[in-house]
Amino acid sequence: MKKKIALVTGGYSGEAVISYKSAITIENNVDKEKWDCYKIDINPNGWFYETPSGEKTIVDKNDFSILVNNTKINFDAVLVGMHGTPGEDGKLQGYFDCLNIPYTSCNAATSALTFNKRYTVAVAAFAGIHVAKSLHLFKSSPLSPQQILSELSLPLFVKPNNGGSSIGMSKVKEASELQAALDKAFKEDEQVLVEEFIKGREFTIGVFKSKGNIIPLPITEVIPKKEFFDFEAKYEGASEEITPAKIDEPMANKIREAAKKVYSVFNCNGVVRIDFIYNETNANPYMLEINTVPGQSEASIVPQQVKAMGWSLQEFYSALIEECFN
Repeated sequence: MKKKIALVTGGYSGEAVISYKSAITIENNVDKEKWDCYKIDINPNGWFYETPSGEKTIVDKNDFSILVNNTKINFDAVLVGMHGTPGEDGKLQGYFDCLNIPYTSCNAATSALTFNKRYTVAVAAFAGIHVAKSLHLFKSSPLSPQQILSELSLPLFVKPNNGGSSIGMSKVKEASELQAALDKAFKEDEQVLVEEFIKGREFTIGVFKSKGNIIPLPITEVIPKKEFFDFEAKYEGASEEITPAKIDEPMANKIREAAKKVYSVFNCNGVVRIDFIYNETNANPYMLEINTVPGQSEASIVPQQVKAMGWSLQEFYSALIEECFN
């Protein structure tokens, strides 16, 4: 009998729009010969399964089950395709842990940690991974632009500390721009991360685990048409993405090894995408952030990298599902 897999999508944040796009790609590429896949939409209005005929069935949160044609369906595993809260910050993972249901993402602790950009770079630095110098700001006790500039040097990146898809992010080149960037980021989050700019080439690499082995995907170089890789660059075509990246093997190997180290240090599971700036002055990759539920839409990078590796997306999602049972 085929195992029943819940594909969770939606979410409670602005990233839900990306979750729905990812869910389309995932659902279209789950091997129907191996798995029975049910798309579960979790949103502020409730948790639902939509039948092929368009009827909505409410999810029983007591055991994460649904009723279809008067038959109760319990899920063997969860394929996490939700960006932002509660699917990327550990909340859903903790819920599934309580129900003893395996899932295809990092565990609750890793998800919660990596969702907080400041704590992520702090742990990475402690492990000897190169990161940018930064400050962690709180809305309840903000610092003035002058105080920030007394500790950090321009140019700076200002971004919400939690969340993803580069929503609320700004690049600040002049001191006069800093307050507006802080205001923009604080509209998205109660905490803000301010980082020094690192000059170099931008790369991103997916990493996943299959049969117990940590496998880096082909590297992508990101060349934004704008100042940086923001939401528009990521999802609206305002960047050039070269997969596999046109780099020499020593550079590629440094990025792959750094990515594998990050995956191990943070005890990751499933597929994650790690962003780096390669500083050619000192020939080191600097980790920017970890995306524990990377985008899977047609415009997303991980599907590009999977295809560049020579795998089909069907093979890839089967590998993720099979690994979560381990």
